[in-house]
Amino acid sequence: MVEITEAFAGSDAAEATPLLSNLKPNPNPNPPNRTRSVKTKVPEVEVHLYRRGKGPIDVFKANLGGWDQDQLDVREFLDKYGFKSVYAFKPETGRGVPIRFNPRNGRSIITYRDGSTIYIDGEPKDSLVKPITRILVGVAVVAILIVLLVIRDPPEWAKKLNLSDGRIPPWLLACAFVAFTRMRKRTRDFLESRRK
Repeated sequence: MVEITEAFAGSDAAEATPLLSNLKPNPNPNPPNRTRSVKTKVPEVEVHLYRRGKGPIDVFKANLGGWDQDQLDVREFLDKYGFKSVYAFKPETGRGVPIRFNPRNGRSIITYRDGSTIYIDGEPKDSLVKPITRILVGVAVVAILIVLLVIRDPPEWAKKLNLSDGRIPPWLLACAFVAFTRMRKRTRDFLESRRK
């Protein structure tokens, strides 16, 4: 029994002494960082970005993503520059085919090689101010025409224009106005598409 108590009594001293006494002390009090990091080159392309064929508005490097690291993040360009669509572009010949992208992840369906130079033309989103003001002006003009034709006693300046002789129904004027504005827009769109 005595031997056991002596062994336990000496255990505190045994714990304080190192088991391996021939170890050299560490000259650096701070231990080195043992985490390793591996740096891999992310494939990237040089992008020359145009807006409606004018520019370039920006030249930058973009990382390629996707499983094979060969797809461009198209949604990033759409959001950052306010485009509704982007097209392949050559400064000499102009706009080419639209660059399609996956709606889920925003990456291009067309693949690109690392280090290549890409020319992209963007079509800006339509402003809401223009159509709203056109609608308001159109409604105001139609309302003024209706008021002038329906009033029994038109103002003096309206009598000089001689508008109320024919008694044209107001709904017919409204339809003519709407048809005129639609035809004008379609004609303008047709002429712009012929110029390209």
